[in-house]
Amino acid sequence: MTRPGFLPLPLRPWPGDEAAVERAREFAATMATRRTVRDFAPTPVPRALIEQALRAAASAPSGANQQPWRFVAVADATMKAQIRGAAEAEEREFYARRAPEEWLDALAPLGTDACKPFLETAPWLIAVFYERWGVDGEGHKQKRYYPQESVGIATGLLIAALHQAGLATLTHTPSPMGFLGELLQRPKQEMPFLLLVVGHPAANCVVPAIERLPLTTVAQFID
Repeated sequence: MTRPGFLPLPLRPWPGDEAAVERAREFAATMATRRTVRDFAPTPVPRALIEQALRAAASAPSGANQQPWRFVAVADATMKAQIRGAAEAEEREFYARRAPEEWLDALAPLGTDACKPFLETAPWLIAVFYERWGVDGEGHKQKRYYPQESVGIATGLLIAALHQAGLATLTHTPSPMGFLGELLQRPKQEMPFLLLVVGHPAANCVVPAIERLPLTTVAQFID
């Protein structure tokens, strides 16, 4: 008997162990081809695709089911130019003054610098925010539980959904990111989490020759 306020769990039919393992293997193989891209083509991407990817992101688990994620998807050229200008201003400060030498050394193999043309070239920028607190119908603050962790999970689902659809992404985190809330006119309880650049990779796109850690390094099984 279903408890009041609860619904039966909607589950896909279990395909059997072997088929389930194969599904997991195929998904892992697909995600293994994901790479962070910094050279984007200006090729348009349908808004409907972005909407469905955000729908997947918003299915993430969250602390007390408060769903503290907020997404602003930007395709407008004028707004993208403003975001680029503000981001590059912060990046110039970062590379010239804020970043410790060891951080710059870690970034050196990736070939990054303060110039971020992809912020205008890519067809979509998705600004991801988390709520520090909520506001009830009477204007009172409501505590948010694990907002950053919850939004991090949602962002992972968003990146996976976009990759599954055949698009490339870049997680961009200029520091500080207060300009995002100002430019996008977000309420004061929302904090920028990251800026996700989305689109098709440029025809001449290259990525750093890096290796991912093997499963035996990052995972342990206690059977």
